[in-house]
Amino acid sequence: MEKLYVPNRGHVIFEDIVFDEKLEAEINQFLREYEHCDILSKYNLPLSNKLLLHGKSGCGKTMTARAITRKLGKKIKVINLGGIVSSKLGETSANIASAFRLVESQEAVLFFDEFDSLGKERDYDNTDSGEMKRVVNTMLQLIDSLPKHSIIIAATNQIDMIDSALIRRFELKLEFRNPSNELLDSFYDKLLAKYPDEYCQVDRKYNISYAEAQDIVFTTVKDNIIVSELSKKVKLVQENNPCLN
Repeated sequence: MEKLYVPNRGHVIFEDIVFDEKLEAEINQFLREYEHCDILSKYNLPLSNKLLLHGKSGCGKTMTARAITRKLGKKIKVINLGGIVSSKLGETSANIASAFRLVESQEAVLFFDEFDSLGKERDYDNTDSGEMKRVVNTMLQLIDSLPKHSIIIAATNQIDMIDSALIRRFELKLEFRNPSNELLDSFYDKLLAKYPDEYCQVDRKYNISYAEAQDIVFTTVKDNIIVSELSKKVKLVQENNPCLN
């Protein structure tokens, strides 16, 4: 069972993520439902518990899933797709069913990253078509029977590859795009606020994802620190050896 899951890689603070206005409003609406679950239940209004996060790679889908889970005070179970794919083909449906049973008992969040790997269109022309159809059908049945207290979040960069019947099962479909220049500046500012000013000279690039911007910041700040430390060492050597000047 453990091979199905990716170990928890730490917590993500919801407030640390930079969203565009539309996306932030949609996520906050979802969270407000859980804040007012008692009054909504009184009127037999179901809480949304199936979210599909789709869009550009590196724009925060996985971070958002983890942050939502933390905000709700729940545990997250991230499916290890490699563990499923590497297993015998006939075991795939059983593995997915086991994952659903676990989150049902723990009232946790089940997170499928790269959801298109499990939910591709049921239009197969290869030798595995029968098995893959069964996998998709199993997923449909499990989503339909998901208890109200459990949550499933799926993420994909290729929503057009996912079976339309699966897409319809998700009440909320949140699209992630490359951030605007203004949002990227806010993201750069948040990242650089952690470091002394002397290390924060970064050539900001735009029309890229948050992940790419983060790589730029980390790479540049590390280089700035190393260059600064080397400069200090050279200066110290020169001070201790005046003849080198």
